[in-house]
Amino acid sequence: MFAAERRQLILEMVRANGAVSLRELARVVQTSEVTVRRDVRALEAEGLLDRRHGGAVLPGGFTRESGFPQKSHLATAEKTAIADLAANFVEEGEAIVVGAGTTTQELARRLARVPGLTVVTNSLLVAQALAHANRVEVVMTGGTLRGSNYALVGSGAEQSLQGLRVSRAFLSGSGLTAERGLSTSNMLSASVDRALVQAAAEVVVLADHTKLGTDTMFQTVPTDVITRLVTDEPPAHDDRASTELQALADQGVQIAVAGASGTAGGDSVPPRQPRRDVALPGPRRGAAGLRTATVLGENSAGAEQRARVADMRRR
Repeated sequence: MFAAERRQLILEMVRANGAVSLRELARVVQTSEVTVRRDVRALEAEGLLDRRHGGAVLPGGFTRESGFPQKSHLATAEKTAIADLAANFVEEGEAIVVGAGTTTQELARRLARVPGLTVVTNSLLVAQALAHANRVEVVMTGGTLRGSNYALVGSGAEQSLQGLRVSRAFLSGSGLTAERGLSTSNMLSASVDRALVQAAAEVVVLADHTKLGTDTMFQTVPTDVITRLVTDEPPAHDDRASTELQALADQGVQIAVAGASGTAGGDSVPPRQPRRDVALPGPRRGAAGLRTATVLGENSAGAEQRARVADMRRR
């Protein structure tokens, strides 16, 4: 494929999706990430797109939100690995909330195998993934259907969450920074996500590396409320994503990095343990009964956290 054809295809993908990782662009145009990065630089010089944290976005300011059809084809391998790892933090008999998103949908497919689970969600896709699961109870919020991501939003959804208490919330979003935390591009979605957070003792964010360092319009979860981030390992050249991981770890966020096999940092995740009782006073860190994977920022000194991220960069 000639350079002009490649760049036109790259531009069309970014226009259709709003934000696309270099890895995904390289896969679609069937070339190396080095070549794609050169093409993206050329398109940026023409003012047609912006480079942003291991990918390309529409030019100018905050990224816009893509619809479900576009999101479902982005970073699919990364989302699968993240969902595999995140499922290990859910115990038998637990009550959790799961927000809307393509990554949380992947998580829901794995939760179908956890007996005695109660899942509260505003996502039709999450509910569908669990609809035929044995011994899993699905509780849906009320609200108005938002067709672009098949989620229930609005005052009905928020009111149905009042008085609810669960052990933890699993949320995704459009961007994640150490400065502002998790954010999304839609005001109604952000408002419901905030209500989901208020119902949970702990907050687990699922975000692939392309969202690290990306900031969007509406904050959903401040950094100091995020208990754990489950993400994939950034490419070796993506220093900005690695820097963002370190900044999040420095603020006390526990970071579990999924490898290609769904393991954390290449180490195996501990087998499921019998569930312990969890105190549920509201959003906070450190509830009892939460098992650990290999993480950054958990039970380790700051020097060790920085050493692990530095090692990640070298790889």
